[in-house]
Amino acid sequence: MEPTRDYPLFGGAFSATLPPGAIDVSDLRPVPNNQEVFCHRVTDQSLIVELLEQQAHVQGEEAARYHFEDVCGAQEARAVQVETVQPLFLENLALRGCCQEAWVLSGKQQVAKENQQVAKDVTVHQALLRLPQHQTDVLLTFSQPPPDNRSFLSPENLSLLPWSLGDFEQLVTSLTLHDPGIFGPQ
Repeated sequence: MEPTRDYPLFGGAFSATLPPGAIDVSDLRPVPNNQEVFCHRVTDQSLIVELLEQQAHVQGEEAARYHFEDVCGAQEARAVQVETVQPLFLENLALRGCCQEAWVLSGKQQVAKENQQVAKDVTVHQALLRLPQHQTDVLLTFSQPPPDNRSFLSPENLSLLPWSLGDFEQLVTSLTLHDPGIFGPQ
């Protein structure tokens, strides 16, 4: 099995530990400058790290809900449901020195992939890390569509397991800021 690895994000301004089988989507298609997007080599799972303008008009748990609903709206999702919102302990984060508050949200949405008519139920886990001194909300998203059993039929794919919540937690807790200059002059 391929090991996890530290990976530079946003030109090296950040880094994080990625799970096995992560493919940088920017090698396949254009990705907005404020996003780093990774897909699983075999499944339809994805991980997204986004640098967003801080939404100071929402605080606490409502900030996590705001970002979830915003993403669902951008994806034209249907049947959006928040299941849980919980605070993250700052002492567990590599960003604890600059993160004022952190939340993790789990929910479901029905969304159709590009060029497909049928919407699928997708489980979404999001972590919101608020960096007010940089006027930035860092949003990390783990999307888990239902498994497509056909994708595991080839023998070379049997050793690459789907990502777990533990893999997402490792991404969130390992996210490290190396260059605050990415946020512009302060």
